[in-house]
Amino acid sequence: MGERGASKSARPARFVAAALLAACLYALSTPCSKVLLADVAPNMMAALLYLGAGAGMAALTGLRAVVRRGPSGEKPLERADAPYVVAMVLLDVAAPILLMAGLAHAAPENVALLNNFEIVATAVIALLALGERVAPRTWAGIAVITLSCALLSLEGGGALSFSAGSLMVIGACLCWGVENNCTSRLSERDPAQVVVVKGLGSGAGALAVALLAGDALPALPDAAAALALGFVAYGLSIFFYVYAQRGLGAARTSAYYAVNPFIGAALSLALFQTVPGPAFLLALALMALGAWLVTPHAGEA
Repeated sequence: MGERGASKSARPARFVAAALLAACLYALSTPCSKVLLADVAPNMMAALLYLGAGAGMAALTGLRAVVRRGPSGEKPLERADAPYVVAMVLLDVAAPILLMAGLAHAAPENVALLNNFEIVATAVIALLALGERVAPRTWAGIAVITLSCALLSLEGGGALSFSAGSLMVIGACLCWGVENNCTSRLSERDPAQVVVVKGLGSGAGALAVALLAGDALPALPDAAAALALGFVAYGLSIFFYVYAQRGLGAARTSAYYAVNPFIGAALSLALFQTVPGPAFLLALALMALGAWLVTPHAGEA
């Protein structure tokens, strides 16, 4: 049965699975990027991540066309989509640069949890710009997530001390909140084409910023690792995220996507063998409560 003829019960499950897969793939980006930032400048790292996403998805799309021996059947981007495409690309130049700069100055587990502020930005902007309904339960979750982010940013001592890095990560989340709502207007278009345009366009913009800032090109092994990470954690993740928005909308997709910071934080703690302090554990508990509140439950999907 085609997607248009799928039952109402089957369709949400497919889109929810796509949103959760997108979250799991993106969770790899924070700890792996932290490792690569030891040898790659933040601006250059942002550029390589998106270039890897765009180039990888372009190659995958070409391979898919050869295997299928024909078009995918998805709707291509149109001229009317140009404003959303331009906004998407520009915001995706700024967001990863801010995130990589913040990650260079903050603990990776802290950054992973702060990424959940993207839910707050996406939901509020979806309400203000698109008129998406935000339930009281979701507002409560947004408040708890915001409180957790404030704790992660302002709590003194150790890795959780207030830093410019935390503000940069929150700035990246604000950019992605606006970008998520722009991307939702493209959710009926070919997800692979959206990722290719987003990746190559944003990657080229970030590369220009990196070169103007005087960043050196990294060694070939580091560049290859960053490109591969970009394909998996950004390219494939964005592909499934855009697909999920087709059936769930911007705010609800972002809510399911909320599991990614917890996976990213767990990977970071394991990889860097960090012992979390009381403040981090409190923030983690608050973030988990907020994510549970904003996630649709039975009968709401």
